[in-house]
Amino acid sequence: MELFLYTALFAPLAGSLFAGIFGASPKNIITGLVTSSLIFLSFVSSLFLFVHLYNGGEIVHVEMMDWIMAGDLSVPFGFVVDNVSSTMMLVVTLVSTVVHIYSMGYMEHDKGFNRFFSYLSAFVFSMMVLVMSDNFLGLFIGWEGVGLCSWLLIGFWYHKESATWAANEAFIMNRIADLGMLIGIFLIYWNFGSLQYDEVFSQVAETDTTILTWIGIFLFIGAMGKSAQFPLHTWLADAMEGPTPVSALIHAATMVTAGVYLVIRANELYSLIPEVGYFIASLGAFVAFFAATMALVNRDIKRVIAYSTLSQLGYMFVAGGLGAYWIALFHLATHAFFKALLFLGAGNVMHAMDDELNIMKMGGMRKVMGWTAILMIVASLALAGIYPFAGFFSKDKILEVAFDSNHYILWGVLWVTAGLTAFYSFRVVMLVFFGKERYKDFGFHPHEAHKFMLWAMSPLAVLAIIAGFFEHQFYNFVTGVLPHYNFSEEIHHVVGQLILVTTGIALTGIGIAVFSNMYREGVFSTVLQNNFIYRFLDNQWYIPKIYDEVFAKPYIELSTLLWNRVDVKIVDATVDGIAKFLHTTGEKTRGMQSGNLSHMLRWVVAGFTLLLVLAVVYTYYSI
Repeated sequence: MELFLYTALFAPLAGSLFAGIFGASPKNIITGLVTSSLIFLSFVSSLFLFVHLYNGGEIVHVEMMDWIMAGDLSVPFGFVVDNVSSTMMLVVTLVSTVVHIYSMGYMEHDKGFNRFFSYLSAFVFSMMVLVMSDNFLGLFIGWEGVGLCSWLLIGFWYHKESATWAANEAFIMNRIADLGMLIGIFLIYWNFGSLQYDEVFSQVAETDTTILTWIGIFLFIGAMGKSAQFPLHTWLADAMEGPTPVSALIHAATMVTAGVYLVIRANELYSLIPEVGYFIASLGAFVAFFAATMALVNRDIKRVIAYSTLSQLGYMFVAGGLGAYWIALFHLATHAFFKALLFLGAGNVMHAMDDELNIMKMGGMRKVMGWTAILMIVASLALAGIYPFAGFFSKDKILEVAFDSNHYILWGVLWVTAGLTAFYSFRVVMLVFFGKERYKDFGFHPHEAHKFMLWAMSPLAVLAIIAGFFEHQFYNFVTGVLPHYNFSEEIHHVVGQLILVTTGIALTGIGIAVFSNMYREGVFSTVLQNNFIYRFLDNQWYIPKIYDEVFAKPYIELSTLLWNRVDVKIVDATVDGIAKFLHTTGEKTRGMQSGNLSHMLRWVVAGFTLLLVLAVVYTYYSI
């Protein structure tokens, strides 16, 4: 099994290095084929490991070598494949394989084709390091790796100022959060003397709760940055500046799920600090609602889907915060399938519309993009939580957890959010694929994507439909490592009613979206767009503006002040003064080296006289 572990881990790295060799060369389809094949090889290896564990095999744990040996600190370069990491590996490599194959069509005319595949495979490798590591420091290396690769991929079209700005925003905001995570890792080593998962978690039960609370808080700060939780959320929507396959990978299976994975992996720690868990759940519920409201009015197809990711991450954190770790992982997995499908479908629409993103310029496109319309409707039904699609099983489970634990406010917020999710999902579907063919007014001539791109998307569509039916098998598998979540007896008597209520509001949201955008031609958008609430949501609750006024502008003014008053007048003046003094001194004393014998004798006499004076003075004071 070790061979499968190494193959799953290092095949993406091999692909990245191969593509990197040809990074500056013209497009070479071989680059796409090789990297896609190696990612698929990683998927097959991950599948073998998953089946091995599912059939009762032992956890695969390897230590390649000693990594850091400094005093009492000993961190091996080790990896572990257990029930949790194997699930993540399978999800990551499956979605990544689809994205790589799809990208060969999406990026076929891009001059940076080879460079793109190098970055994309490096992204997958970093995520594999993150989920497979057997210690917190290895996790952090993968954590920083996905951060670096996200910067490269979001700013892939670096000639666009908006792309470089978005890449820098994502990178800097995550660095702020990662400081918190580093402090958490330092506290872990300070108190446990190790960074290995098994050694740390074996000691948490005997550790002071206050220390565990601080560790849990700092680790979650890191998770807030990676998973874009409020107030570190603004980078996620702006990250849409990168190529659409990047968005599919970031939002579905890699970077943004890393924060959720951290909470799930550290479940033995968070189970002992329920107050922190409740904060995580409360913040998650707020973010779920907060992001959904912004998606209601946005006209950018990719940003709507990005806000949907932010909202669904909130659902996952609610489950994780309330101790239902296996349910959080279940929703992470199902969400990966239909969210990747949505983004890739949006990529088809963008290509067909010459990279136009405004859904108000589309409409009626099902006539020319029938297969893309079907795939996006399937993904939207899964996102809305309609039976029998995957989102129904995983999202409803989270609502049941909130209701069962008597957190009725959290349940109410998530319930309302479920209705909003259904509305904005089908608002996009209706405005893009149904109604008046508005694209004709703007001179667009849309067309369907390449057939192989549609075929590549089909496994995601199948999983978006059937994945939920494997709930019990999933539960039995992952609870071999994760704790069970025991529902009360009372919840079993009302679960049917809860499902009906949740499905009801989802269907209501879909119905309103269909009515308002098909039969009334976007009546809500046209009537309400001058309303304060509409403008409030369209401006993202004015949070970016607040950040700009409170943080960015004062920082720029302070930097300008320090530059003018300190850097120029003190630092530069001091350095320039020293240089000027040395230059002037050199100019004045260069006569010493004139080569004229009489001049040089005078300097010898002057120097000898000075030495005699110094000797006399020294002798006088010595006596």
